Amino acid sequence: MAEHPGLFVTFEGGEGAGKSTQIRRLADRLRRAGHDVLVTREPGGSPGAEAVRHVLLSGAAEEFGVRMEAMLFAAARNDHVEEVIRPALESGAIVLCDRFIDSSRVYQGVTGNLETDFIEALQRVAIDRVVPDCTLILDLPAETGLGRARRRAADAAPDRFEREEIETHEKRREAYLEIAEAEPQRCRVVNAERAEDEIADEVYAIIEPLINRSGAPEPTETENAE
Repeated sequence: MAEHPGLFVTFEGGEGAGKSTQIRRLADRLRRAGHDVLVTREPGGSPGAEAVRHVLLSGAAEEFGVRMEAMLFAAARNDHVEEVIRPALESGAIVLCDRFIDSSRVYQGVTGNLETDFIEALQRVAIDRVVPDCTLILDLPAETGLGRARRRAADAAPDRFEREEIETHEKRREAYLEIAEAEPQRCRVVNAERAEDEIADEVYAIIEPLINRSGAPEPTETENAE
């Protein structure tokens, strides 16, 4: 576990994996139990990072190449960490983040064909030792996830990443699974093809023991009534 009184949990996975839904459900459950919970996201999460988010997801930076995109992601992440995540963890909060370092490793590193050493150097500077205590990788076939994402967006135009080929999305899925295999103490793979309730129960079962180990307050009787 990291050297701070809070708990840092990141959610990863491809497009349409259900990260936002499961983060919301976990946050609601933890708050009902009396925990201080911060929900955030990447790219974004702080005023400076949100400004960069628009540039990245609109595709405005695409013409400058994936290396420039990776540096923009790192700059946004550093602002997010220093302005939002680190202070929350130091105050003892449980931080739930939609995407973090593994997204850069997968999106810019694996499918962006950037060198691993370059990506890892960017990450070291961006996060400055703020590493997730647990990363939940919501896993499902790329075609299923893209279908969900497109139905969710309805009439909205697909973003920079949703426009890419199915083969690229499937390659990202494989990359996430490889990260989980390489770092089993930090990463847990959750089957995201199941019903929301079933997924939510598994997510909570993974996180609950970590809360007690982190020194956060014990769950109240409100949680036991659920």
